[in-house]
Parts: sequence; structure tokens; C-alpha cells
Amino acid sequence: MMIKKLLFKNQDRKQLLLAAIGALLGMTFLITSAHFLYRINEFGEGSDVLGSNILVVQRKVTSASSFNLSKNDFIQEEIDEIANLPFVDKVQAVKSNNFRVWLETNSDMVPPFKTDAFIQSINKEFVDVHAKEWEWNQKSKVLPIIMPRDFVVMLNTFMSSAGIPQITDEVATSIPFKLRISGPKGEEWLDARIIGFTNEISALLVPMEFLDYANKKYAENQAGKTTQLIIKGKEGQFGSLEDYMSKKGLEPKKAQLIVGRLKSIISTMIVIVFIVSIIAVISSSIVLLQYMQLLLSQNSYEVKTLLRIGYSPLFISRIFAQYFSVVFALSLLAAFALFFLVKWWINDILQVGGIYLDQNFSFIAVIILPVSFITFIGFGTITARKNVMKLFNK
Repeated sequence: MMIKKLLFKNQDRKQLLLAAIGALLGMTFLITSAHFLYRINEFGEGSDVLGSNILVVQRKVTSASSFNLSKNDFIQEEIDEIANLPFVDKVQAVKSNNFRVWLETNSDMVPPFKTDAFIQSINKEFVDVHAKEWEWNQKSKVLPIIMPRDFVVMLNTFMSSAGIPQITDEVATSIPFKLRISGPKGEEWLDARIIGFTNEISALLVPMEFLDYANKKYAENQAGKTTQLIIKGKEGQFGSLEDYMSKKGLEPKKAQLIVGRLKSIISTMIVIVFIVSIIAVISSSIVLLQYMQLLLSQNSYEVKTLLRIGYSPLFISRIFAQYFSVVFALSLLAAFALFFLVKWWINDILQVGGIYLDQNFSFIAVIILPVSFITFIGFGTITARKNVMKLFNK
């Protein structure tokens, strides 16, 4: 205790306080920006079984296309061109059925309901469901389907008019269905069940293996036209993809555009704050370390005296490293408390605007604290030891 009083008696506490406040604000901005960058990228996921940054696009309908004066399908060269764009991760043609399809309920839980249907398929890599759920072969007893959410709305409207309680997504996934496919080569009935829902595709989604099998067995024209593409854009480059689609006369659903544009704009802003926060934290840490060097320099006589009477350089450098680690740790704890208040305030603002993010702490916000602390301890220990050894060797 006496040694600490001796070594820290000449310090300028105002400078130390300013450095600590700098670390506090920098860490607060860093944790907040990292947390919301993670939560914004999560926004919109989980409510749809299509993966993130995915758009289903088709050509804009114009007067010319209505009178067959312009094409509305895609050729392979156009698909290859999109696939080679620097802001596109993956692209694939959305396959469709070339035979008739009917879907009907097959349960006492709901009244009999039957409707014509349209089915499509995309590769597994675009679908955010468990791989084993999205499989089918000719020996399969049940066909897994991903249902357009509009269908559930339509089914609930039908049930409401029949005086029957409406169903939730969870109940809908437990209802067995029958799928009837028919074409010039015959017909077939299959048991089907819902494994998920999508807002982006208006057709029933089925595994690619089933659609290839059914088109080959029942369709008169197996090839058909490609009128829709599914595109996975690269993270943070939605603006470039949107600009390209506008120039080429392509359009996704408006909801996809809104969510994608929102995530892109907010993510860009948060990334800027994140980078500025890192600079602020580094700068405040450097100020603390420079203050340590200054303090060692101001107390060089005391340090040399302690070294001459037998205290080791490691012992003295550890005292300085521990002291400034405590200052930095207190800044971190205060920053986390301030982050809690800022997070609550920002979430409240977003909710007023209709954006509901996960309220829990993100793992990235929590892990930043120990990582920053351990990093500072490492640099603090090296700095203290280096400066004490200089005095020791003089």
C-alpha cells in the first residue's frame, strides 16, 4: 500500500479522469453499435423460411409484355450474367410445375377445403429449414411443403365464414393435406404436410427432387419457361443489387425491397459508428497507456530507488499494470451499464417506428467486454514492463 502511494503521488487525476471518460464513451458506442448491427442483420429472419438477403425477382409487367411484344422469361445467358455480378452471392432459376395440382385438407380438425394450386421449387441452399425436413424420394410417405403465408390467411377467412375458430401457424403445420397431381400421363395422390411458411413466394414450395419427378412423369412439356429467379445478395451490398434490378427492369416484392433497403441503410450507418467507436476506444486506451508512461517518467527517482533496494522490475511493472487495468475495468463496467440504458432508449424509438428487434443482449455485446479487457491488460503489462526495464538498465 505504501509503495502504491509513493508511485502514484504525483499523478494528474484530471488527465486520468478524461482518459477514463474517453474509454467509457468509446466502449459504450462500440458495444451499442455491435449489438444493433447484429440485431438489425437478424431483422426479418425467422419469420420466413427463405434465408437472409434473398430476393425472388421477375420482370416488370409492361404493356408490351401484356401483348407478347416483349419477353418475360429468362435465358441461361442472363442468369449467368447475374451470377457473375460482384454483389451477388448465388442465383438460381425458380422451377415450376407443368401439370395440374390440387390441394385439400385431410383432417377432422378443419372443414373440407380444396383449391387449385401452383407449385415451385428451389435448391436447399436457399431454404432455412432443417435439411432432413426438406427431402423427398419416391419411397417417401409424406411430401414436405412450404406454404405461402397468404394461403393461411385465405384458409382462416374460409374458416371464419364457416363459424370455426381460426388457426395459428403451429396448428397449420399439424394439419395433414392431400396433394393431387394430374397430367396427360395420369394422376397421383400424395400425403403432404407444412414444414414452414414464406411471404416471398406465392406458390407451394416443394423439394426439387419431387418437382423433377412429377414434371418428368406427368408434364407434357418438361422444360417450360423460367419466369422467376431467386437471388442471394452479398451482405451490405443491397443498394448495388437494387440499382442493377432497376436498370434491367426486374422487380421483387415490395416487402422484400423495404426490408432489404432498411437493413442496408441502418447497417451502413451502424458500421460507420462501429468503426468510429473502435477508433475512440483505441485512442482512449493509448491515452491511458501514455499517461502510464508519463507517470513512470515523473516517478523515475522513486522507481529507481525501489529497484536499487531490491524490488524486481516485474513487481513494479505489475503494480502499474494492475492500477490502470482497474481504471479500464471500471470504465468497461460503466460502459455496459450505460449501454443498457441506450439500448432500451433505441429499442423504444425503433418500436414506435414499427421495427421490433430482439430485446435480449446479443452475444457479441457481451463478448466485447472480456476481449477488450484482456487486450488492454496485455498491452498495459508490456508497456509497464518496457518502461520499468528502461529505468532499471540506466
